[in-house]
Amino acid sequence: MNETELELCGIDECRLLKGHSGDHNNYPTSAWSFMDTKDKNKLVKAGFATPRGGSKGAYQNHVLRNNRVILPYEKLEVVTLTNYRDGYVVRLFPGQYFESAGVPKAEFKEEDAEIVVGKNAFILYRTYESLRRLPPLKEWVKCGLEKEGKEANRRGKEVKDTGHYVLRIPSLGLKKGVDEGPPQGLFAPEYSDENTNYLCKCVLAWLIVNTKNSPYQTSQAQHLRTVLRKANLLDLASYEYKGTVKQGVTCCPLCTRNISYNELHEMVEFEDAAALTNAAMQIAGATRSTVVNLFHIEPLTYKSVNHVPQNVGWGHALCNTRLGQRRCWSMAKLKEKDLKVDIKNQQETELLGWISEDHSLIRGENGKVWVRVSDETGEDGL
Repeated sequence: MNETELELCGIDECRLLKGHSGDHNNYPTSAWSFMDTKDKNKLVKAGFATPRGGSKGAYQNHVLRNNRVILPYEKLEVVTLTNYRDGYVVRLFPGQYFESAGVPKAEFKEEDAEIVVGKNAFILYRTYESLRRLPPLKEWVKCGLEKEGKEANRRGKEVKDTGHYVLRIPSLGLKKGVDEGPPQGLFAPEYSDENTNYLCKCVLAWLIVNTKNSPYQTSQAQHLRTVLRKANLLDLASYEYKGTVKQGVTCCPLCTRNISYNELHEMVEFEDAAALTNAAMQIAGATRSTVVNLFHIEPLTYKSVNHVPQNVGWGHALCNTRLGQRRCWSMAKLKEKDLKVDIKNQQETELLGWISEDHSLIRGENGKVWVRVSDETGEDGL
């Protein structure tokens, strides 16, 4: 059957093919059922949030992106609360909440206070000193999970969050570390609602099909193509423009080299690890990272939800590290702005390339890329 003849069911937004048997499904993984298990697992992993800071920040690790997020109190000015359709909780440190021992700051004592510990916020204790100086109020209890009035071990349907504070205190001298209270949510920049997260996986699946030496034929992906076309995500020119595809083949958005299928599953090596001065070095043999991983063209930040179909691709792990928290400007985008960088050598002038408006990246005509090592502010953009 020709791919243009396929239609989605459409009943209650069902994305199964028209005429399917069984229940309707808005997010069918059957769209990529033709793939090997290792590729399906790669897509599952891409749909999970992996926090920076991990358990010490009370984050949940390796959970679906459409879950409750933790919003640091100091980030509230830059976030849009309505972005987080699956809920949020505000994290405060003791010094942010208390004026002195047993005395909350005035803004938290008002009757109509927007932030209420135990309702939409929790206190995170990270040191023995903060626990000593600014202890929990007497009526407070440690955070927990509850279902139908009984203690629960993990979040799920009809499970409620309880309590006011979490302890994540590392060992100090003879004092043992304390880890009490369940994870409170995922790292907010990693968030994506269920529909958006599904479409991201569809895009990533399609990019796998189009890798160099891919074992798949586009004829196997007709259902996937139909889902993408229905969502207006099958415009090849747009993928070429933003740099996730080059001449019809999936490529790394930073270095623009076409990605070979085997790179999706081979472990990364470090022979090509020069110029990593803008990031912590990894030690060969101490990482399980593959050569190619999920890549975001625009970095994940608190200011907006950027895990969206238009922003995802596959990129080299080393390129991801080199780029850091910077936007990956494509050559097409840079040439639109026409901001050129020249090298002057005595009487001669040579075009080096085109530079982004924020001066974070330069691309040369021959494919070379320069990424700014550090920012003047020293901030990471989160």
